[in-house]
Amino acid sequence: MAAAGGAPGPDPLLVACALRIEQAALRSTGPGRGRGSAGGHTLLRTGMGPSAAERAVGRALDRPGMERAAVLATGFCAGLVPGMHPGDLVVAEQTRDPQGNVTCTGSALLADALARATPGRTVHTGVLTGSDHVVRGQERAQLRATGAIAVDMESAATLWAATRGGGRPVAAVRVIVDAPEHELVRIGTVRGGISAFRVLRALLPAFHEWHRSLLLPRR
Repeated sequence: MAAAGGAPGPDPLLVACALRIEQAALRSTGPGRGRGSAGGHTLLRTGMGPSAAERAVGRALDRPGMERAAVLATGFCAGLVPGMHPGDLVVAEQTRDPQGNVTCTGSALLADALARATPGRTVHTGVLTGSDHVVRGQERAQLRATGAIAVDMESAATLWAATRGGGRPVAAVRVIVDAPEHELVRIGTVRGGISAFRVLRALLPAFHEWHRSLLLPRR
């Protein structure tokens, strides 16, 4: 991407989410809203499910200027570990689905930035697994037995699409909206959803801090 005077500009940041409510949270606050703003990002709503995410991200990265874009998948997820609560954060060290595993970039730095952006919230790091459906009940225990700490429908497909054409920085951050003791079918769903929405609104500064760190020269 070219800056004024023909000098190369910073590599862009693509932030991908699936749902309209996630998009609304990410648009409602934070610096650099929208494409083309200084130090900003492109916010992409992919639609729900792994196939939709893979198609949308592939099209977005085919656009001129996006060849070196960093990609960050975000939105809501289901926690798999007992003791997790709505509003907790999950930073993927790796995403996993039937297509394969993707190792994330700068997960520890991103987790630290998120802890500063959301004081008092618990940040979990580990494997984020993908599914093509909403996971409930015993299936959560089965996924947890594979080593995953959370599940969602789009992150793994998003990062797989992002890295398929070559290496680029990728990350996934999810906000837990339900957990083993707080499943979506239970009465606490609305309260948990509101909590997760408020947390998601606060995350963009941490995403930008992570992205800026990628642009610093390495020693």
